[in-house]
Amino acid sequence: MNRREHREIVRRDRAANRGYLKSRVVLRGLRRAQLWRSRRGPLGRLGYLVSASVYKLVAEWMLGVEIPPSTRVGAGLRLRHGIGIVVNPASVIGEGVMIRQGVTIGNRRRDDDCPRIGDRVEIGAGAVIVGDIEIGAGARIGPGAVVVVDVPPGATVFLGGTEVRPPREPDRTAGADD
Repeated sequence: MNRREHREIVRRDRAANRGYLKSRVVLRGLRRAQLWRSRRGPLGRLGYLVSASVYKLVAEWMLGVEIPPSTRVGAGLRLRHGIGIVVNPASVIGEGVMIRQGVTIGNRRRDDDCPRIGDRVEIGAGAVIVGDIEIGAGARIGPGAVVVVDVPPGATVFLGGTEVRPPREPDRTAGADD
């Protein structure tokens, strides 16, 4: 990641979290640690050690948000009421995703069998998304849902993950009588 890409990602994170100081602090620390992690050589390692340590102290220990710097996270991540968020480092989170409090995104059996979250997904409070699954772009995961199967783009998952509704088709009859 070069400085220009880093600045653009930080700008999008800030815009997505306008009015949410805690979210901005967490994401600023995450992005700074990711920037240093991408650099090579002894200075890069030292920068990463310092930035990742400060990030871990502030984000995890003080604010209760555990998103490791090695996690692939798209720009514009929105954190709402970010207490108790836990993300496995092998998970992938797309752009413009919203994560609310108490969410767990992680593995089931192996270290690398983690979810891939598409762009613009909304994840409700207390949701659990685990396993080698794909959450399609624009999907909505309801509060308290436990998701262990693929979710198609635009679909909604309700409590318990027992019901997945496909996206609604646009009403083609509306305006036909006009």
